Amino acid sequence: MAPTVSVRIPRRAVAGYAAGSVGTGGFGTLPGLVLAYYLTDTLAVPALLATLVVIVPKVWDVLIDPAVGALSDREAGGRQTRTRLMALGAITLPVGFIGMFAAPAGLSPVLAGLWVLVFFVLATTSFSLFQVPYIALPADLTGDYGERTRLMAWRIAVLALAILLVGAGGPAVRDAAGGGAGGYLVMGVVIATLLLAGMLATVLGVGGTPRIFRVVLPAEPGFSQGFRRSAGGRNHSEDVRRVNGTPTKFGEYRAGLAALREHPAYRVLLTAFVLQALATGVMLAAAQYVATYTLADQAALTFLFAALVGPALLVMPLWTKYAARVGKPAAFTAASVLFAVAALTMVGLVWAPGAWVYLPVALAGVGYAGMQLFPLAMLPDVITAAGRERGGAMSGLWTAGETTGLALGPAVVLLLLAVGGFRSSTADQVLAQPDAAHLLIVLAFSLLPAVLVGVSLLVLRAYRDPILTDRPDHATAEVPE
Repeated sequence: MAPTVSVRIPRRAVAGYAAGSVGTGGFGTLPGLVLAYYLTDTLAVPALLATLVVIVPKVWDVLIDPAVGALSDREAGGRQTRTRLMALGAITLPVGFIGMFAAPAGLSPVLAGLWVLVFFVLATTSFSLFQVPYIALPADLTGDYGERTRLMAWRIAVLALAILLVGAGGPAVRDAAGGGAGGYLVMGVVIATLLLAGMLATVLGVGGTPRIFRVVLPAEPGFSQGFRRSAGGRNHSEDVRRVNGTPTKFGEYRAGLAALREHPAYRVLLTAFVLQALATGVMLAAAQYVATYTLADQAALTFLFAALVGPALLVMPLWTKYAARVGKPAAFTAASVLFAVAALTMVGLVWAPGAWVYLPVALAGVGYAGMQLFPLAMLPDVITAAGRERGGAMSGLWTAGETTGLALGPAVVLLLLAVGGFRSSTADQVLAQPDAAHLLIVLAFSLLPAVLVGVSLLVLRAYRDPILTDRPDHATAEVPE
């Protein structure tokens, strides 16, 4: 077994990696928070049609993420970096993002929905090019168990700040710009600029950093530069493209799916994370409807979102210390329980809507911070146990699962609204809604997220830390080149 040498990740790399959360957090938050409402209450797109608009781009995302992961693995194996794809995604994302909120005036609801759909697909493609290699980077930057928690703690701290800034600031910019279609366009331009800056900061800050470390594993034939190679000299992402010697375009998916099948820790962690992403997506998508139709104040969305995400800025160091004492899996479980209990108490909005809701939302925010930190801190451990040559494919499948969960959130809310008889309108109208729609809005914000996180807790009971159980077979040491 090779010796384990702990080498701290350079501050420049830590800061650069954390900066990327401005892009990932912002894009992952704002569409899920306001896009459904933009479709139904600004463009007058019927709820069922709006469901297709928000879910089709994410289906596309699921299809391309593993392929992007395979491209990322080939780039890492050949160039010892993953930043070229990340740069392409960062530069092209603003085009699709701004276009989503730039539907021309006078379009029919169907054409307006189609316009948003096309640009959402473009934005999703760009985001995948950045996000998939971004998630795989920690396993390249360090093999140290504690250093990954440090790296992720900074990332999640910036993520919480970005989510708060974009999630609360985006609607505030929209309202300050006069609301309606014009307000959404101004919001799109401002937020797209912020996302671009954060993602480019990662490309510049992390670029070249993988060359600083050389991961030393037990010697094996054909091993080079920290990436396992087969006897034929091809890396894993190339091997999976062949079935019985025949090339196949579906080979990119097999690496991630094989890891899902072969590694229980990865399977359990991904399943729990997707369930929690769905819970978060449902709550975020319902928040604007709660603000407008339950609290009777559209601007209350900013305060709801600040109450949910703001606590993360304060408690992230506490969660990190807690995890150091009890372990990441136990801390993840505790955060999830807190979120589920807090969400469940908000069912009271059905009978007593009012400002009291900000307290349980804040408690849910404390749990939400841990729910963001710990899965992302545990994923590099799972990747190391499975083999870093699978990092891109595994992170591609991870991203596909996360985006699926987040995308299904707005889709579930829109379907509930359709079932409840919700009436779509333009930005100049706030129509009276039937009682069934009011009830389902509250339940989507409270009971449904609580149930989903509860199911994820049942799944997490099967998780076994692969680093602690498999360390003899996957010991690494990092030395400067």
